Amino acid sequence: MPAPATQTTPPLVLSCEHATSEVPPAYRDRFAGADDILRSHRGWDPGAYDAALAFRDRFRAPLIAGEATRLLVELNRSLDHARLWSEFTGGLTWVEKERILRRYYRPYRAQIADALRAALAEHPCVLHLSVHSLTPDLDGNRRDHEIALLFDPARPRETALCEAWAAALGRRNDPPRIVFNEPYKGSDDGLTTALRTRFPADRYLGVEIEFNQRDVAGPPAAWRRIVRRSVETLEEALAQTAAAPRAAR
Repeated sequence: MPAPATQTTPPLVLSCEHATSEVPPAYRDRFAGADDILRSHRGWDPGAYDAALAFRDRFRAPLIAGEATRLLVELNRSLDHARLWSEFTGGLTWVEKERILRRYYRPYRAQIADALRAALAEHPCVLHLSVHSLTPDLDGNRRDHEIALLFDPARPRETALCEAWAAALGRRNDPPRIVFNEPYKGSDDGLTTALRTRFPADRYLGVEIEFNQRDVAGPPAAWRRIVRRSVETLEEALAQTAAAPRAAR
């Protein structure tokens, strides 16, 4: 196993927006009878938090995780996005919605921004890795890949990092199938996209990793191997990115 990441590589800040399907007590009446939905991919990202913990432990990185189901408020959407609220909370008054934003949405995003600023105070560049999982079948569209890496192709350092990460994974025995910016674009509305407007491209790398929930629900040993290889090869990719000539970044 490679040695822990050194100070020469960009430090890591982790987030997991859809870590849980938990409904806060004050809102449980609105979710009465919705247990199946909450347990499904609509309520959370199964496996994402466990994977985020593996990255945290390996890199000794800060991890900010959502405390409530995405169906309460969608932490990975902008305030003006049509899917910020679900059918369970869309009918709340604006006063009630603002209460949710003050308790769950705004503090979550502020914690991540604070962690990034703290890292950038000591390092020239930081990687923000947002950890997710996706359903293997959505509306008849089959997702056969094991890992998706989402980034903004207009930001060279993000592109270089994801290419290096995919290459490192590809060198392993029985490599996972990896796709870039599928089934979602890394530049679509989301947390990393919002943070790109606040931090410059040469200092902030915003990447989302999507694991396939088919693997999460599959043999535990195989799922652990996918996560372990993802963690180990990220270190290789970060070292390569740090060593790249500045003009290529």
